[in-house]
Amino acid sequence: MIAPGLRVLFCGINPGLYSGATGHHFARPGNRFWPALHLSGFTPRQLRPDEQEHLLDYGLGVTNLVARTTARADELTAAELAAGGERLRELAARYEPRWIAVVGVTAYRTAFDRLHATVGEQSDGLWVLPNPSGLNAHYQLPALAEEFAALRRASG
Repeated sequence: MIAPGLRVLFCGINPGLYSGATGHHFARPGNRFWPALHLSGFTPRQLRPDEQEHLLDYGLGVTNLVARTTARADELTAAELAAGGERLRELAARYEPRWIAVVGVTAYRTAFDRLHATVGEQSDGLWVLPNPSGLNAHYQLPALAEEFAALRRASG
């Protein structure tokens, strides 16, 4: 889901099994991407994964670093993530979104060789958000939504 001149292009790590089966980003029940997107003010209501095409109506898009479906993101190789980082740079040059937000700090660190990156704005012009998977216990939904809201404010 991408178009020229987006406010934000969200970039997940890769499709999990549920997303791979449905063809929708962040589709697994319990994934907090869609609730965080709404609670942060990016969307006026909470979209469902099968409504992902409506992201474009709000100047938002979504893609993945790696297209390969896996049960867990840690099944991806560093080479796959680095190649995904290159592809993301190419998408940025072609579509010129205001921000690209990589959703997952560990994947960002590997894909862009930034071993000490933290959540937030990065020196390379990208933004890093916490992984919204329900398995990420470090960020509960209110804290996750606040990180998304910081990006929303920066994106205008």
